[in-house]
Amino acid sequence: MSTEQHKLGSGFGIHSTTADVLRDIDLSGRLALVTGGYSGLGLETTRALVEAGARVIVPARRPEAAIEALAGLPGVEVGELRDAAGADASGVPGVEVAELDLADLDGVRRFAERFLASGRDLHLLIANAGIMAGPERRVGPGWESQFAVNHLGHFALVNRLWPALARGRARVVSVSSNGHQLSGIRWDDVQFERGYDKWLAYGQAKTANVLFAVHLDALGKEAGVRAFAVHPGAIAGTSLARDIPPEEFAELKKTIESTPGNPGWKSVQEGAATQVWAAISPRLDGLGGLYCEDGDVADPLPPGATLVAGVAEWAVDPREAARLWRLSADLTGVNAFASPATG
Repeated sequence: MSTEQHKLGSGFGIHSTTADVLRDIDLSGRLALVTGGYSGLGLETTRALVEAGARVIVPARRPEAAIEALAGLPGVEVGELRDAAGADASGVPGVEVAELDLADLDGVRRFAERFLASGRDLHLLIANAGIMAGPERRVGPGWESQFAVNHLGHFALVNRLWPALARGRARVVSVSSNGHQLSGIRWDDVQFERGYDKWLAYGQAKTANVLFAVHLDALGKEAGVRAFAVHPGAIAGTSLARDIPPEEFAELKKTIESTPGNPGWKSVQEGAATQVWAAISPRLDGLGGLYCEDGDVADPLPPGATLVAGVAEWAVDPREAARLWRLSADLTGVNAFASPATG
């Protein structure tokens, strides 16, 4: 585990909000992209970044719903994704919406091609969209949906947007969860073809989110691109748990609340704070490949513990991260760092 994977003493904590971590931060002229940036933590992230002066692109599976949700933010201009002719407005605070379904790799390609054609630099990318503990679903060529949407879609998106991220010397934030502690990568059955368990599938996908940040940072740091993974905390009032039956969610809530050391539930403003902090904090300059929570870098997970503060060793293992990158590149056919000889 990285010797840097320990708390920094950032001054922020469990109940810090987006307003707290953005105090005295000016994001004027910055262009950000937030997947799922129109509901729950993503909507709060978008709002906070725009209020700090950034322009935010929100890719959405349902663009009409995104525009409706975002139009409710005070003082936010909402429009469609700009093409090259309108790229000079990138420095004006506001929101651009474009269609993108992370389960559709052809759609990811089309979105990225349109963005790259604008010639704009990307300074922040927050991979916030995701699904949790749903029934067994298959997407694409039969991929397990949580692994495909939470990880592979974002993997393809970031690799396709690499030229813009490199020019912007961007920070990439991969939104994970302490649910990663439920499972490492199941190398012998990544797609759960020999029996589906929705919580193990969720745990594997969240581990993949962390490993993605670890290896992206290793590959990208020479170009000035740094990557982090974050755990937002237990958040009340978002749609992430929409696939969990109410009675099961009540039991889950009871389990979380009875776990020793559990910090309790966060508001949306508190939950979004860590991903915003990881994207903009000067305290993280020169660092990368780290897992963060509660507005700071996290400590390693205590031995034998589950669903508490800390990051599991398997999620920040550079060898596991490199192996997952190779698998993801093979599955998606996308790898911005491949040499011409290897494709």
